[in-house]
Amino acid sequence: MFNDIGPLELVTIIVLAVLVFGPDKLPKVIQDVMRTIRKIREFSESAKQDIRQELGPEFKDFEFEDLNPKTFIRKQLDNEDLGLKELRNGFDLKKEMAEVTDAVHGRDSESSSSSATSSSSSGGRVDMTKKPDAPDHRTPFDADAT
Repeated sequence: MFNDIGPLELVTIIVLAVLVFGPDKLPKVIQDVMRTIRKIREFSESAKQDIRQELGPEFKDFEFEDLNPKTFIRKQLDNEDLGLKELRNGFDLKKEMAEVTDAVHGRDSESSSSSATSSSSSGGRVDMTKKPDAPDHRTPFDADAT
């Protein structure tokens, strides 16, 4: 519940509580707060039990923590019936990234020799100054489209 409160923050809260309530009233305030928290927990548990009884026997394994989206997704992804663990284990990210990097840089190691010779003759680069072999053809200009 208080996972994100550090020791300095806890000491600050205690000092403020002593200053606000005083050292003689502080134990009674702490008891009242603890009693209220206990009542809230009891109310919550009784509400959960009522909901489970109303849902019936088909929802006997229902957990309210499953209503949290993160918990629900985590349970579904860890489900063995889907075979996601085998899929996740069969995927080698480093190998895939190396293949993508090679493809981007034009180093295609698994291609046939004919494509290797054509890319090696031009150095794997496209000459932008060279005119295309097609006749000079301009695209039509549409003033309404721009």
